[in-house]
Amino acid sequence: MKKRSGKTVRTGGRARKRTSGSKRGPEDAFNCVFLVGFMGAGKTSIGQALGALLNWEFEDLDDRIERREGQSVSEIFRDFGEEKFRETERTALKQLLNELQGAAKVIALGGGAFVQQENALLLERTGMPTVFLDAPVEELWRRCSEQARALGETRPLVSDFEQFRKRYENRRQRYAKASVTIQTGNRPVEKIAAEIVESLGLKKIAMRVEQGEAE
Repeated sequence: MKKRSGKTVRTGGRARKRTSGSKRGPEDAFNCVFLVGFMGAGKTSIGQALGALLNWEFEDLDDRIERREGQSVSEIFRDFGEEKFRETERTALKQLLNELQGAAKVIALGGGAFVQQENALLLERTGMPTVFLDAPVEELWRRCSEQARALGETRPLVSDFEQFRKRYENRRQRYAKASVTIQTGNRPVEKIAAEIVESLGLKKIAMRVEQGEAE
């Protein structure tokens, strides 16, 4: 584990200890970060803010799945069930990890991705940090309910608060295995993004090349 500003950070499953006066070595340089957490935690909005702050590329794994399958995540669940979706999700994650190769990237994972043991092991092997975005379950419920109403969607997990709470509590134990935990409740996304940068010592890049164009 390494200490930064009084916080203990687990990185890639390896324990490392650095004193406040030690220099940052190559082993401490991260060029990718994975955001995990329950639905409504703000993974997409915070991921976009973090990417903008660092000038890193942002990607939502669910978006990749939907492009690959030509269906929304909810449609895949409805038509094929959760088991089929988890297989599709794992395939998309493996593809994404194979494409990293030094790219500076912020990646948001779906609410159930990190709790799948095989996915968690894949992420651990990258040596890159995972960030658990958390908030009180009542606030997560409110955010999800408001989003479902705005989109005119019927989401089974957002129709019963007790079911929602139980699933959150069951998953939270897995989420807590992430490198760091950041609270998102009633906080501006920009401040949350800045806290992630400080906690992990992430570095902004001056220029990002995407599809042949410099930004």
